[in-house]
Amino acid sequence: MKFLWTPSSHFNLANLFTFVNITSGLLATYFITQDNFFLAVILAWIGGAFDIFDGKIARKYNLSNEFGVQLDSFADFLSFVLVPVFLIFEAVYAPSLSGFSLIIASIVSIYYVISGLRRLIHFNIHTDAGDVDKYFTGVPTPLGAILLWLVYLSHAYDISHSFIVIGCMALIGWSLNSKVKVRHP
Repeated sequence: MKFLWTPSSHFNLANLFTFVNITSGLLATYFITQDNFFLAVILAWIGGAFDIFDGKIARKYNLSNEFGVQLDSFADFLSFVLVPVFLIFEAVYAPSLSGFSLIIASIVSIYYVISGLRRLIHFNIHTDAGDVDKYFTGVPTPLGAILLWLVYLSHAYDISHSFIVIGCMALIGWSLNSKVKVRHP
């Protein structure tokens, strides 16, 4: 069990938490395809919890390494970019939009995915393993996912229309790579 506490191990404790995040994201994707949006959201939140703990464990036990940084970004891309966009597309856009408005929703969804990916790549290029800045520049992808969940809920409870969801997704996508300062927890 020494591998759990070895920074160079791909299966150290911090990375195992990241693997649970990835597993949660994959399962959430499956349940979205089955129209079980409730379970998909629960799994996404479970992935988010493991994302919080993987970083804390890596820092506390000095388990940070380049593999873990890359793995965490992959998990973030899956759980905090692809899953919420796919959920909104399947639960909001596909059932209520058609024609030109569905094309616009598709373009905004692709824009969000590219914005999230760009943010994560930029973060990886400019961050060393184990470094934690006091502030993020731009909205981090986990916070972007939380904002998208709120937008999804506003639509699910008939508070907002599909076109409002499209606008919010575009705005949140823009904020991922903006100059907005967000305090690191």
